[in-house]
Amino acid sequence: MTTDITPDVTVDSRGATCPGPLMDLIGKVRKADPGTVFELQTTDSSSSHDVSEWVDKAGHELLGVVEHGDEGYWSVFVETTA
Repeated sequence: MTTDITPDVTVDSRGATCPGPLMDLIGKVRKADPGTVFELQTTDSSSSHDVSEWVDKAGHELLGVVEHGDEGYWSVFVETTA
């Protein structure tokens, strides 16, 4: 599966385990302007669920999740809100 989402910022957390990828993303999002699109790259399969739950609580928008099966990681796309 491919996506046409172009991130403004890529957070490469491949190799980190839970909750590392989510914490890496949160740290970057806190410093970002509204409307910034992030791509979280992660090898932790639970990250897409963790990010989805956090986005709901934080009020940001989950744009999509892409599994790169051949490469063994996921891209989770999030857009910050005001």
